[in-house]
Amino acid sequence: MILDFGRARLRATTVAIPDPGPLEQYLPDTGTNCAFLRRGEGFVALGQAARFETDTLDAADVWWEEISNQIDHDSEMPGEFGTGPLAVGSFTFDPDRSEEHSVLIVPEVIIGRRGDICWMTRLGDARGSAALPARGEALRSPVGIRELGGAMSGPQWERIVADVVSLIRRDEVDKVVLARDLRLACDDPIDLRHVYARLLAGYPTTWAYLVDGMVGATPELLVRRQGGLVTSRVLAGTVGLQTDGVDPLVLATELSRSSKDIAEHEFAVESVAKALEPYCKAMNVPESPSVLRLPNVMHLATDITGVVNHDTSALLLAAALHPSAAVCGTPTHLALDIIGELESLDRSRYAGPVGWVDTDGDGEWAIALRGGQVRPDTPNEIQLFAGAGIVADSDPAAELAETGAKFVPMMQALGLA
Repeated sequence: MILDFGRARLRATTVAIPDPGPLEQYLPDTGTNCAFLRRGEGFVALGQAARFETDTLDAADVWWEEISNQIDHDSEMPGEFGTGPLAVGSFTFDPDRSEEHSVLIVPEVIIGRRGDICWMTRLGDARGSAALPARGEALRSPVGIRELGGAMSGPQWERIVADVVSLIRRDEVDKVVLARDLRLACDDPIDLRHVYARLLAGYPTTWAYLVDGMVGATPELLVRRQGGLVTSRVLAGTVGLQTDGVDPLVLATELSRSSKDIAEHEFAVESVAKALEPYCKAMNVPESPSVLRLPNVMHLATDITGVVNHDTSALLLAAALHPSAAVCGTPTHLALDIIGELESLDRSRYAGPVGWVDTDGDGEWAIALRGGQVRPDTPNEIQLFAGAGIVADSDPAAELAETGAKFVPMMQALGLA
């Protein structure tokens, strides 16, 4: 049921609960389900009390502020980060070049864990019961899965990379992030809960998301606002770990010394720092990146922190930061134009913000990477996405290999790798 907030206030109740075990087990096979988990912490969300489809994060922020002001919330744990009513969202990378809308969902039931604290929030008609929902049905593995190809073949995409390198070397743009896709089909509708469970098991240090047909495990936190503190993790510069016989420590050393990867990373850090600065009273930007190791790749990583102005919500910060140089390029407007002209791909909600915001404006927004999308009209198909940052020293074959490494988490989750 979608409630008409213009006519009645909504009541919400948050209660402490015993540890419910793995949260993902409460996701049912049907209905509106959302999840945002990392290292077993976060939440799953069931049902839909309200839904807002939009083209901009700014409009979503205004809508959620209006809704928040109409929610009466009784809580056993006031002030605990992430508890209480939430809006969960997934936004398009470029609304001007996408046929799809962004979405913000207010769930009816939320089951969460953070540290030793576990809770359940119920909204609207769902608030009357203190019992946990029943566990979901058995997960279904994909059957008869097969590749359908993408918008471009590998050689075609390499030629586009070469064209962009030429533009960069002529000083027409500094960096462009190019993406490619891969479509797969199954005999039966794809059970995204199965895909999500495999991602949680294989990539526990990432932010695993499941929102309105989008599923993935992203290593990149666009922004977290917790009280007066703001954090953003920037990832740019990548090396795959599928090189047989090469010590990962050697690869990490090479990555940290790679002028190409360092230049790509610096563009991304600068874009995030500039976007955050107007909203912060103070900021800390590390002088050099660290190396973040994941099961399939390593990234150069920088965690930017700051003290945020009190009237700036996590959703508004996400709007200010997106699209960063890590997923678009530098300068942003030129990179967007080049992507739109050359990429031949509607990214939809790939590389857009995905996450949540609460009624106080706190929240977490990641970038929807290492993922895929299942659409309601084609439930047997999933579209995977992967991208690479192109700079002056980029080699088309190496960039194609990088996207292949970034497809690996979803291919593993679907049983193909």
